[in-house]
Amino acid sequence: MSIHYNTDTSIPFLDLVTPHAELEQELTDVFLRALRSAAFIGGPMVENFETAFACFCETTYSIAASNGTEALRFAIMTCGVQPGDVVLTVPHTFIATAEAISQAGALPEFIDVDESTYNMSVEMLQQYLEERCTRSRSGKLLSLRSGRPVTAIVPVHLYGQMADMDSILELATKYGLTVIEDACQAHGAEYFSKNHNRWMKAGSMGRAAAFSFYPGKNLGACGEAGAVTTNDIGVAEKIRMLRDHGQAKKYYHEIEGCNGRIDAIQAGLLHAKLNHLARWNADRQDRAMEYNRLLANNCAIILPHEPSWSRAVYHLYVIRTKDRDGMMEHLKNSGIGTGIHYPVPLHMQKAYASLNYYTDDFPVAKSLASEIVSLPMFPQLTVDQQARVVKEIYNFTSKAQPERPEYEDNLVRAVGRVA
Repeated sequence: MSIHYNTDTSIPFLDLVTPHAELEQELTDVFLRALRSAAFIGGPMVENFETAFACFCETTYSIAASNGTEALRFAIMTCGVQPGDVVLTVPHTFIATAEAISQAGALPEFIDVDESTYNMSVEMLQQYLEERCTRSRSGKLLSLRSGRPVTAIVPVHLYGQMADMDSILELATKYGLTVIEDACQAHGAEYFSKNHNRWMKAGSMGRAAAFSFYPGKNLGACGEAGAVTTNDIGVAEKIRMLRDHGQAKKYYHEIEGCNGRIDAIQAGLLHAKLNHLARWNADRQDRAMEYNRLLANNCAIILPHEPSWSRAVYHLYVIRTKDRDGMMEHLKNSGIGTGIHYPVPLHMQKAYASLNYYTDDFPVAKSLASEIVSLPMFPQLTVDQQARVVKEIYNFTSKAQPERPEYEDNLVRAVGRVA
């Protein structure tokens, strides 16, 4: 009994060529409109995208920005966080999350992540607020670690799955904190809120939220771009000024801002792609379910966990395995691309050595960093390609499995190709 598959063609970790080829005419039309109107900064293409993206996220406002890091920085700066304040986030995320906090003048302090969802642990957040904070005479919540006021929480909707927002928002209300969502990987993800008794979109639950449109995201630009979503008109108006040199109108500067604008071509390209995002997200969800089915019998790996309150959009499909590096090398030699998101937790990064955390301060994040591997995931991924990925995972993990007669049967059932 043997498994057969054509291994001549490599399988990329991410395919950015095919979707752009499929939409070539739509995207080319955007460029031609910009050339013919010479509206390269601001104008109708930016405004139309902002309106459409706000509608998609079920928020009142969307303010496009030059990139996702700036979007998060703008959100933090306009939601009541003052220079020197502490903002809580997670160590298991891309560094842009902490950069945005630091560059807004605040201090990041970390909360470990949940063992099953890899998002901010509600239990660890509660423990931090109860045991690692005190109140000043004026009633301000102070971090015992730094002595600074704690004013905001930035949960990260990592890999396309939302954090447990009801629980985080309840703690935030109890302790007088503002919640700002890092939704940079979660375009279209949904959370069932018991407090609202309905499904709610990423970017619609905090006071503000930041999105990245880096090319590899579920909704990706052909370059750099980002956006903030909010239902707060004051936040929206201030961000519009911040991104445009603090101008309330041309040459009238209410505040000191910066150049954080999106260009019109990127906005137009994103608007064209937005019309396809729901379908692409559904395809990612289908691909994730297929991986779950194919890998269900492999006890050498841990599959992504999607709670009942979550509708993840699988920006990444991340598994855990003890011999991560060995598996990646095997898949590479088999022509299969993989990735690691992320190999070094932020509290262990040299860039944040000044925060004086110990390596073992966040054991879940530390453990994940050595075990996670991201498998190929994109809307155009085929079932046959997934079968080949899974075949090679089984081939690798079988070496570490104790010999047992049912192993080959599991492999056949998973891949479904028997000669």
